[in-house]
Order: sequence, then C-alpha cells, then structure tokens
Amino acid sequence: MASDGQHVDTLIKGARLIDGTGAPAVQRDVAVKDGRIVAIGELGSWTAENVVDAQGRVLAPGFIDVHTHDDTHVIRSPQMLPKISQGVTTVIVGNCGISASPVTLKGEPPDPMNLLGAFDDFQYPTFAAYVDAVNHARPAVNVGALIGHTALRNNHMDRLDRGASSEEIDGMRAQLEEALAHGALGMSSGLAYGSAFSAPPEEVMALAEPLANAGALYTTHMRTEFDAILDAMDEAYQVGKHARVPVVISHLKCAGPSNWGRSTEVLKSLEKVRDGQPVGCDCYPYNRSSSTLDLKQVTGDIDITITWSEPHPEMAGKLISAIAAEWGVTQQEAGKRLRPAGAVYHNMSEDDVRRILSHPATMVGSDGLPNDPLPHPRLWGAFPRV
Repeated sequence: MASDGQHVDTLIKGARLIDGTGAPAVQRDVAVKDGRIVAIGELGSWTAENVVDAQGRVLAPGFIDVHTHDDTHVIRSPQMLPKISQGVTTVIVGNCGISASPVTLKGEPPDPMNLLGAFDDFQYPTFAAYVDAVNHARPAVNVGALIGHTALRNNHMDRLDRGASSEEIDGMRAQLEEALAHGALGMSSGLAYGSAFSAPPEEVMALAEPLANAGALYTTHMRTEFDAILDAMDEAYQVGKHARVPVVISHLKCAGPSNWGRSTEVLKSLEKVRDGQPVGCDCYPYNRSSSTLDLKQVTGDIDITITWSEPHPEMAGKLISAIAAEWGVTQQEAGKRLRPAGAVYHNMSEDDVRRILSHPATMVGSDGLPNDPLPHPRLWGAFPRV
C-alpha cells in the first residue's frame, strides 16, 4: 500500500516482513504515523523524523506473553525490562489459579500465591482496585488479567484442603462477576497445588458458569501433568464444555521420566477435542519447569535445583540431592526443612517440548517468575529462544 512520498513519524527501511500465512518473507519499508502503520511497500521517496535501517532483519509486532506471573511486577517494576527486552509488549497475568486480585489475606499468602510476593504485595481487595493500580503505574507493557481460582478460595474459605460449600462458591462467583465486569479476561485454576487440589470438578464448573456471558475463557494448570495427564485434560475439557467457554491448558508438558515421549498422544487428545470445542494450550521453550518446592516431586528420579528457601537462603542454587547429602538426610527430609522454597525441576524431554511448541494449537508463554531471586531463564529468554 505505497503511495507518493509523505512525511511520517517513523520510517523503517529494508525490513523482512512475514505475514503469518506461511508465505516466504518479503523485504519492504514500513511507515508509522501517530502510532499506526500507514504504509508498507517501496517507500524510497518518503521522509520521517526517525529513520531506521532494518538491514534485512525481521520486523515483528510486539509479542504477547500469554502466561506470566507479572501481576505485582507490572506495578512494582513498571519498566518491565525482562519483557520489553524480548520484544514482549503485552503480558497476561493471573495464571495457575493465583492472581494479585481480588485478594484479602488472613496471614502470609498460601503456596503458591507466595510466588507473587509477600503479605504487603497483596493490596487489591477488588479487581477494580488492581486495574487502578496498574493504570497508575503505567507499565511499559499492556496488561490482560485472569482471576485465580485459588485466590478466590483464599478469600472465602477457612482452609484450602477441602471443597468449597455452596455458600462459599456463591461468594467466589460474586467476586469473579465483579472482576469480569471490570475487564478481567477469564478465570485460571491451579488444581495441581495443595491449595486447590481438593476442589472437586463441580466447584470449578460452578465458578466457570459466569464466564460465557462476559466472553471470557478458562485456563488451567491441570490437576496433574504426570501419569494421569489424559484424565486431567478430560477434566479441563469438561469445564469448558459445561461453561461453554474456550479452554487453554497452561504450560502443556509430559512431566516425569515415565511420561517422556507421550507428547504425541497428548496432542492427539487435544486435536480430537478441538474438532468440537475451542481448546488450546501454551508452552515455554525449556525442558525444565519452575515453581514452589513440591514434596510430591522429590522422588529422587530427577534433578531439582533450589532457587530460594525462607529458612535456608544459603542453599539457593544447589541441587536438593547435594543439600540432602550435606545434611546427611533423605531428599524428602531436606525438602521439608527447606520449605517454603522455590525450585527448578529437570523433568521434561526436549523432544516433547519441541513437538508441543510447534503444534498449531500452542501459544508461547514464558511462565517466568519475576520475584524469584534465581529465576529460571525463561523469565528473560523465552521469546529469543523460540
């Protein structure tokens, strides 16, 4: 769409453009005025305040990091260097059942809400308060937010190791509806964690019911990513079908050595269901995961690196096997002594990661943990690695 020379704000010359259809890249000039692309073509006669010689580099729109835990980071560190340095211009927060709002804490945040910060970081009793805080901070990225199922449970339940009562579900639904009315994109769950594992599928389905009217979606860190992964996927599909909303399976993976190589059957399940309902997934480009330290995964069959520990900060960066040997105890006992703690799990096969990442149903999400003192490299490196 080139025309006679004009004067614009920015002119990018000689960039490689890829249109997303699978067609080969073409070399073109791109003109930008008032924040919008106004021309693409051979723009040799155009002038601009700011001329950039792309020298044949690929010109891409800003990336969307669809899976982040940047909920409090966009407010505390609005320059968002880990993301803009990768070309990410939009982050989706509130994943895995944990969100910074709406939250009212009774004490320290329950695991894994502690990934988002300590007690003082949860200052948003309503989603509207969170929106105001983000707008006031003016982060360098756009922010889209999900509401965490675990966050809602924390607000309405005396303990999290049981299913919610119908009254508690009503309270959670009211908070979710308020958030959806103020622009939340959907609800996320983190059913693998002790703080939500006891929630039966019926609880999740009841909470997902208000999503359809808001045009929202359901994302899930499933009940398991280990041996029973296909059952966990079926539960996710069931919630989406019941609520008539799209489902996104978070960080789809085949975790644990006994599941290495199963990505083919896992993706077949996704493909079969995609024929009848909207289902997709996100994935990060690494064969190691990272979260809080989960004793169920301390089995001795994979390496686990400790990234932080409240009682033993000096152990950060060490393998749990080395810590156990140093203390002369089992890895389980070492895990108990280290908690609350964070960990990187060496639990995936590279072939599975590549197969899932290259599937058309997959979006890229870093799942980076910005509050982690020794963060998994996905926080800063996910998009360049892709």
